Amino acid sequence: MKFTLSWLKAHLETNASLDEIQYALTDLGLEVEGVENPAEKLKDFVIGKVLSAEKHPEADRLKVCQVDYGEGASQIICGAPNARAGITVVVARPGVYVPGIDTTIGVGKIRGIESHGMMASERELELSDEHTGIIELPEGELGQTFPEWLAQHDPSKVDPVIEIAITPNRPDALGVRGIARDLAARGLGKMVPRDCDPVPGTFPCPVSVTIENDTLDVAPVFYGRVIRGVRNGPSPQWLQGLLRAIGLRPISFLVDVTNYFTYDRNRPLHVFDADKIAGNALRLYRAKGGETLVGLDEKEYSFGEGMVIIGDDNGPESIAGVMGGLATGVTEETTNVFVEAAYFDPVRTAYTGRGLRINSDARYRFERGIDPNWTPVGLEHATRMILDHAGGEPSDVVVAGAIPDVSRAYKLDSDRVQSLVGMTIPAEDQRATLEALGFTLEGDMAHVPSWRPDVLGEADLVEEVARVASLTKLQGKPLPRPSAGVPKPVQTLRQRRQAMARRTAAALGYNECVSYSFIDQEAAILFGGGSDATALENPISSEMSHMRPALLPGLMRAAARNQARGFLDLSLFEVGPAFHGGGPEEQVTEVAGLLVGRTEPKDVHGASRQVDVFDVKADAEAILSAIGAPSKVQILRGGQGWWHPGRHGQICLGPKKVLGVFGELHPKVVSAMDLKGPVMAFTLWPEEIPAPRKSSATRPALTLRDLQPVERDFAFVVDANVEALALTNAAAGADKGLITEVRVFDEFIGGALGEGKKSLAITVRMQPTDKTLTEQEIEAVAAKIVAKVEKATGGVLRG
Repeated sequence: MKFTLSWLKAHLETNASLDEIQYALTDLGLEVEGVENPAEKLKDFVIGKVLSAEKHPEADRLKVCQVDYGEGASQIICGAPNARAGITVVVARPGVYVPGIDTTIGVGKIRGIESHGMMASERELELSDEHTGIIELPEGELGQTFPEWLAQHDPSKVDPVIEIAITPNRPDALGVRGIARDLAARGLGKMVPRDCDPVPGTFPCPVSVTIENDTLDVAPVFYGRVIRGVRNGPSPQWLQGLLRAIGLRPISFLVDVTNYFTYDRNRPLHVFDADKIAGNALRLYRAKGGETLVGLDEKEYSFGEGMVIIGDDNGPESIAGVMGGLATGVTEETTNVFVEAAYFDPVRTAYTGRGLRINSDARYRFERGIDPNWTPVGLEHATRMILDHAGGEPSDVVVAGAIPDVSRAYKLDSDRVQSLVGMTIPAEDQRATLEALGFTLEGDMAHVPSWRPDVLGEADLVEEVARVASLTKLQGKPLPRPSAGVPKPVQTLRQRRQAMARRTAAALGYNECVSYSFIDQEAAILFGGGSDATALENPISSEMSHMRPALLPGLMRAAARNQARGFLDLSLFEVGPAFHGGGPEEQVTEVAGLLVGRTEPKDVHGASRQVDVFDVKADAEAILSAIGAPSKVQILRGGQGWWHPGRHGQICLGPKKVLGVFGELHPKVVSAMDLKGPVMAFTLWPEEIPAPRKSSATRPALTLRDLQPVERDFAFVVDANVEALALTNAAAGADKGLITEVRVFDEFIGGALGEGKKSLAITVRMQPTDKTLTEQEIEAVAAKIVAKVEKATGGVLRG
């Protein structure tokens, strides 16, 4: 929305500066997108007088002029035919930039004679296309700046143009008067009365108007009248200047009047050549589909079913609310016009404009909502303006339909400004603000003006009050604490564990991935999913058809894409949900990591090696430790089918309490996911970790033992299929209070042991608490260990 400062001041009596107006507009929600100030580019040009003008000795068309612009006579060479002594001119001194020719004036020689400046034409100053001669002013003070002179004698030439952004909920601001109303409510001035008395008709309107019954819901009212004997032609200079300033091309006075009211009052109008209306009758009806019309832009449009047509006996003559037709448009020969002011449904207008691909000022305003009550008033204003400038004789007003009732009222609760916005505004100020915006107050009920379709509730009244009072005055206040002292942590235990898992994985050198929760069915089946319970009803693509049953498929896809691009050594992790069904209870949070390639780049020391199971085991244990898992866990087999059957382990607190899985992924799964293996991975379930018994942030006291621990080594011969974990668990259970650690340090197969046997050597660490262990006590514990292992595994001490 563009308008000039003088146009605004025609509605608003104000002494506010341009900067104050810009700030207020943006603060009111009408954001200023730009200001074009013509005076800015003319500020260095000054008024001068030609003292003498002699013919150039070396050129017939050049003159050597002596020009005084307040600093004594200066010599300027000029080729304009009207350059002569005694005229008042506009001078560009050396160093001044001339916008029309994109040149900075300097001191130079023209045919051997120095020239100190230039006398400018209108085109060189971008004031018009006139360039047959230099500017001649009727008078002027020597040395006065040209913008100051224009402000006194021709202010439209230096009138700033303001452009603001209009949100869809503020159609009233699509008229200059609506903008002025907001500024007046802010206190930047007073509204200038611009009322117009109704113009009485002198003869019955010869053109009749009807609206079909099935069209009244989208075209409820239509006003019009004939004005005969008008003189159409160029508009007055002030009107042409306003339209040019906002980027519109003056066409003719009758057309320019409609454009003027479109921007001045947000009131689109249309003028028909009354002599071209066939049958002297206009009818508003819905299109059946297939009708055609050549618009004012000389393009042919084909109507779709349901679009609203204004037609005569010859067929369609106008696209209701969007564009007029070329056949009945006014020309310079038009002497009798029919002026239309109507109201059209915003939604229907938007559909019509979109269907025909027409963007017009009328459509832009109708589809946002204009003031229906101003329909007859707008017709009277346009009639008065036409009579004052083009003459003519008006007919009576013809009316079809009725103005839609948009009246509504809401209760003004002055206390809600505090509760909704947080501002303290006195009740009398709130009422004054709403009245300044056009609301009518009856007690505590505020009646909404017809030009504000966006006000639809009590909260909107509060918004208007706060907007005019300025939200910049809103002061931030901290929320009151529910209890005194240090506030409790905001994050839940689950959230803290997820954050710590991310931080620990990143510290271990992993890169975090964030992948879609949707994967293809083939990948989902590989990881135990892909059923109808996790299928999407409306998938984005075939590659995102199912909810992921685990995080590993996404990590493997990311690794495959990186491998395809030459990145072979990867450490990736993700924290997020996995889905085993469609219900909320079937969603679990996982922490998954993936290693592939080598531990580090190759070097001369040979430290680089392929990643293995123990790398992911160490990382998984580090993350579990960081998020609060118990230190004593069991490593059991029995993982899902996508793990390598002999190279994985489940981290458990018991046979049924699984905290995570680590190991090598099955080669078939790796191949199916287009990865080059081997691939090591882990999956952890933070929600399976028991919550701490104490929620205190302080650490427990450190317990140190002053007695020396005792270690004893044992070697057991067991069957080859016995797991080392079963042996160490049996040994640790011999005396849980005394034995603190059991670890395997050797395995031997073959030799004298025989077929199907192996030897496992373990170290048992015993930590006394109250006294040093005697030899007899140590031997007693050793005997318990041997007995426990023999009972649990069938193993015997190796001789």
